[in-house]
Amino acid sequence: MRLVFDASSLVLGLYPENFTAKRAADSSSSGRLADGSWEHGVNRHLASVYGSYCRRPPGGHHHAFPMLYEVVKHYEDYMLSKVEEPTFSRFVIGREQDAHEGVGGNPWNKEDNCLSDHLPSYSSEASDVPYSLEMLLRFVADENRSVVLGVAGASYRDMLMSWVCRLRQLRVTNFAVCALDQETYEFSVLQGLPVFRDPTSPKNVSFDDCHYGTQCFKRVTKVKSRIVLEIIRMGYNVLLSDVDVYWFHNPVQFLHSLGPATFAAQSDEYNETGPINLPRRLNSGFYYARSDSATITAMEMVVKHAAKSNSSEQPSFYDVLCGKEGVNRLGNDRCLEPSTNLTVVFLDQDLFPNGAYKGLWERHDLRLACRNLGCFIIHNNWVNGRKKKLWRQMASGLWDYDPSSRMCLQSWGEASSSFTAAGQFHASEDTES
Repeated sequence: MRLVFDASSLVLGLYPENFTAKRAADSSSSGRLADGSWEHGVNRHLASVYGSYCRRPPGGHHHAFPMLYEVVKHYEDYMLSKVEEPTFSRFVIGREQDAHEGVGGNPWNKEDNCLSDHLPSYSSEASDVPYSLEMLLRFVADENRSVVLGVAGASYRDMLMSWVCRLRQLRVTNFAVCALDQETYEFSVLQGLPVFRDPTSPKNVSFDDCHYGTQCFKRVTKVKSRIVLEIIRMGYNVLLSDVDVYWFHNPVQFLHSLGPATFAAQSDEYNETGPINLPRRLNSGFYYARSDSATITAMEMVVKHAAKSNSSEQPSFYDVLCGKEGVNRLGNDRCLEPSTNLTVVFLDQDLFPNGAYKGLWERHDLRLACRNLGCFIIHNNWVNGRKKKLWRQMASGLWDYDPSSRMCLQSWGEASSSFTAAGQFHASEDTES
């Protein structure tokens, strides 16, 4: 039998030190967190949302202090008693002697011991990047120096979290998230994701001005190839996976085994027979790029080509790596980029199906169908509209996140939770295929 004690209220109620001294302390000499640090910013956010010893919760009343407790001795036992109106006589708030001045007074009126006006709502100043990209990669990369990269903005925040939850279920830890906007970055920090903000992404990315077909959307898609190029230049292999790609198994070892000077990408071909490397059939939403000279040079060519194009980045991948009209094709599933001698492998459709292959998304039991095929992943593309994409993935039971609680769904029969949470998702009429 396992006993579980929920101590969250107690932990949030602890106030171990004088905040004025903390704010004035030199972080370099004391070892305390600097005011501008991201940890201090997140703590300020938690205090402003839930309240703290020095701040009432938003909308709180004179008698409402739900998180403050005192330790009361009852005969030979000790118990926790909720405090209706805290005073300094009940709490030890620091080692400083002056922390106990005014014993019996109301601490909410003692400006020198509280943050007072220094607890604004969470803002960009409280969310400085905790790690540089290079340091983040050192933390998350696997033994082969491979990293799984997801890229998302605010409109795909819930799908990002479902993708992350699935990776965690598969015990995939070597992933990082590139946030396209400040909202997604701050959300990811609070969710504990290994996230970094791309400074080159278009500003003011939103539902309204960045849907499919707009110039903003085209600029956003080109962020992915630039970030991948930056990472492989730093000596890491990258598996770029759009967040609408559902993982059944971890494909990283399989993709890495294809060897150096090999670029592996999903095919967007929907026909079940015939070549899968036809023009414009390279999907830039799922590919594995190794950190070798051939791949780096080829990716530089792709990024340069995409920068001059009025389309998204995807056509640039095929035109650069396989040539116009596929002049560099080899057989039915490969291309050879002549200047770098880079081999481009179009991945087996059964193992890495796209959203139109074999009508898998329309199957009654998609999970069973993919298990019979041996799928590593399935891409939720070839569907018009982000809203339809969300519903299709949820209806197929390939959804692992509850946005109402901001928690990953468990594996024991919680599929119904994903449907009841459907109304919580952001709605947009954008289209994507």
